[in-house]
Amino acid sequence: MGSSEALVGALRAAGCVFAEEEAEVLAASAGSAEELEAMLARRVAGVPLEHVVGWAEFRGLRIVVDEKVFVPRRRTELLVEQGLALAPRDAVVVDLCCGSGAVATALAAELPGAEVHAADVDPAAVRCARRNLEPRGGHVHEGDLDAALPAELRGRVDLLLANAPYVPTAEVPLMPPEARDHEPLTALDGGADGLDLHRRIAALAPRWLRPGGYLLIETSRRQAPGTAAAMVVHGMGTAMTRSEELDATVVIGISVGVSRRRRSST
Repeated sequence: MGSSEALVGALRAAGCVFAEEEAEVLAASAGSAEELEAMLARRVAGVPLEHVVGWAEFRGLRIVVDEKVFVPRRRTELLVEQGLALAPRDAVVVDLCCGSGAVATALAAELPGAEVHAADVDPAAVRCARRNLEPRGGHVHEGDLDAALPAELRGRVDLLLANAPYVPTAEVPLMPPEARDHEPLTALDGGADGLDLHRRIAALAPRWLRPGGYLLIETSRRQAPGTAAAMVVHGMGTAMTRSEELDATVVIGISVGVSRRRRSST
C-alpha cells in the first residue's frame, strides 16, 4: 500500500466506519509492506481488525485475541468499572465465560494483590486467556462455567463476573458479519431469550460467593429484568447500572450476608 491515504481509502470502500483509526493500527502492526498488504486484504474481506492484528485494546491494555476467539467490546468496560467499585483490596475474583480473559486481566492489572481466576469452555479461548492473564499472576481454567474452578474457592469469592452470551438464538443471524462469521457461536448464542447462561450462573453463584459477595453480569437494557429475576430466584438482592456512553448494562446480585467493605482509594 503506497500511502496512508490509499490505505484509508481501501478501508473506507470496504465499509469500515473508523477507516482512519484502523489504518493507523494496521500500519503500526505490520512489519513490512508485504505484511501490510496481506493484513489489509484480510480486513477488507471482513475479518475483524482485532483478529487481523492479533490484539484488542481494552481499558488501555493490549489483550491478545486469537482467531475464532470472542473480541472484547468496549461496553464490557462497565463490568470492570463496577467490579472495581465493589472489590476489597484483597479480592478473590472469578471471571466466567472469560473468552480472551479481558475482564480478568483488567481487574488483575487494577487490583494489586487480588486473587484472580478465569474460566471458559472453549479451548481456544482458554489458550488466549492464559497468554493475557497468567503473566499478571492470574489462573485460567478450562471447563463449562464453574466446573473446573478449584474447590477451595467455594464460599470465598468476592466478585463473580460474567460476560456470558446473551443474544437470543433467533437474533444471531442478524448480527454483523464480523461477529457471526468470525466468533464462536458459543460466545454469542444465549438461547431462546438470551438468558440461558444467566440463569445457570445465577444458580451456581451462591456456592462460590462469600456472604456479602457480588455477582455481576453484563446484559442488555431489554433483558436486565430477566437477568435480575434469575438472581432473585436464588436469594440475591439486585441492582442495575447503565452507561449510555458505552451502551452497556450490568446487573449486580448481592449474596446473603453482611457486605464486605468497598475498595478504598486510600
